[in-house]
Amino acid sequence: MTQTIHIHGHTFELHPSGAVYWKDRAMLLIADVHFGKVAHFRKHGAAIPAQATRTNFKKLDEMLAVYEPRSICFLGDLFHSSINNEWNFFEEWIGKTNIDVILIQGNHDIIPVFKFEDIGIEVKMQLQLDAFIFTHHPIEDPKLFNIAGHVHPGVRLRGVGRQQHRFSCFYKTKNQLILPAFGAFTGKHIVSPVETDEVFAIADGEVLCVSSQS
Repeated sequence: MTQTIHIHGHTFELHPSGAVYWKDRAMLLIADVHFGKVAHFRKHGAAIPAQATRTNFKKLDEMLAVYEPRSICFLGDLFHSSINNEWNFFEEWIGKTNIDVILIQGNHDIIPVFKFEDIGIEVKMQLQLDAFIFTHHPIEDPKLFNIAGHVHPGVRLRGVGRQQHRFSCFYKTKNQLILPAFGAFTGKHIVSPVETDEVFAIADGEVLCVSSQS
């Protein structure tokens, strides 16, 4: 189950994958995929199954099938570090993706820009469209609503008794929406919302509003 929110007259659908679909622009918004992280960990001895490499590509294909977007905007940290064998998988995937792709550079995006441009990806430091500004690091803008990634937001919820569970979440404040990390093995930063914030947790394949605002 998804959640639909409205910001400045525009409609956004929050998906359990961590992606957001901007209906008015038919644009898919995705943050912090961290391609190459599995290969990076395996290179340094982490016991991660090799097939985990394909997890993010499978999720992306599912999102393209669900929404059929005209474009994708990756909100930074598309790749975890320098080029490894996942780059080859990515080139293959892009070659089959007949839509516009934009990358907002993140702090982990150290692969040379020309490598992305050579395969048809537009690379920017930030993107302004309508009443919105898209960045990797969250920013405060007095005139524009910021949509960003980087933080890997998570929320801690209490279960039965004293049990606590941590879930990835979409974190919305008055002038900002921070997306959860799309990629596997990315971790979570637990947010501390105030009363006016909205938190949408991802649990059991659903996006659930867990704040008092809706």
